Amino acid sequence: MAEPLKAVYNPAYLMRLAQAISEQYPAFAAERFIEQVFDDQWEVRELKARTQHIRHCLHQTLALPYTDAIEILNASAPGFGGYEAMFFPDYVEAYGLEHWDVSMNALQWLTRFSSSEFAVRPFILRDQERMMVQMRAWSEDDNYHVRRLASEGCRPRLPWAQSLPLFKRDPSAIFPILDNLCRDEQDYVRRSVANNLNDIAKDHPARTLDWVQRNWQRHPHTQWIIKHGCRTLLKQAHPQAMTLFGYHPADEIEVTELKLSVPEVQIGAELGFRFQVRAGKSTLGRLRIEYAIDYLKANGRHSRKVFKISEGDFDDVAKGFERQQSFRQMTTRKHYPGEHRLTVLINGEEKAAVSFEVLA
Repeated sequence: MAEPLKAVYNPAYLMRLAQAISEQYPAFAAERFIEQVFDDQWEVRELKARTQHIRHCLHQTLALPYTDAIEILNASAPGFGGYEAMFFPDYVEAYGLEHWDVSMNALQWLTRFSSSEFAVRPFILRDQERMMVQMRAWSEDDNYHVRRLASEGCRPRLPWAQSLPLFKRDPSAIFPILDNLCRDEQDYVRRSVANNLNDIAKDHPARTLDWVQRNWQRHPHTQWIIKHGCRTLLKQAHPQAMTLFGYHPADEIEVTELKLSVPEVQIGAELGFRFQVRAGKSTLGRLRIEYAIDYLKANGRHSRKVFKISEGDFDDVAKGFERQQSFRQMTTRKHYPGEHRLTVLINGEEKAAVSFEVLA
């Protein structure tokens, strides 16, 4: 079994961090820092709690004014990267709200090594107008990590991040950033732009599609962003989105021979299924082929999740598909025993369905 992400914060990592800071600030009490980190609560802390605890211990051990401490941390940060180094921007989030200019420079610098996407959000909540001016400037930065921060940091529904209800209500301030980044050469940036657009689509489908129409066929990179950014609208079979991408009513298409590998599946196992898609006339044409699972929840109700199988232009008269669906427990989806339902969707239309039991 793979080690949990939180295990990256081992003694060797923390010793290396203490040494890097000591090189910048010889008075740093490295041994005391290590002792504070590995306290009697360390083992029960999860990843985010460990990140915040390390940040807190840095603050306690440095015992310096914020402007002095962040200068030391900025100089130490290049030796650390990835999600595990998020305690650097987290330091800015926790202690830098009253030092705007110093914190902006720090976030712009630190995002190059890990990411400041979470740390910028309290600044947006503190002063949206001022922060979005900064984000627009970052969207034109030479460094692609900084450009990505401009988009990722203001996503209305960024997972595991502090909520931005103001942007859920009105995303107007985000669109100028998307305009600046929709032709970016870096895939890392474009993925963030598409995810931001998809976030907006969940609350404002009409405004999302207005932006899509304005930017349609603008650039190959923009076209990819539009497709990925409209994925929720396509899963919802939003009529305007479906028409935009050439998916028309599948009146002449039928699904036959939908069969499950087993009538019951145990939690932790996989359910196999297969089916045939057939054209009533001519060939299948342009299709978006999906399946939905209506999952039974703890409250006795069902919640639907849609999964894409394939999409594109099919020259066949009939085509078979076969898939496996995992029912192992995940942090993002918990399974409960009881009746579930699998439905095959063609261009958003339900074509065939079958019920099955999930067993404890």
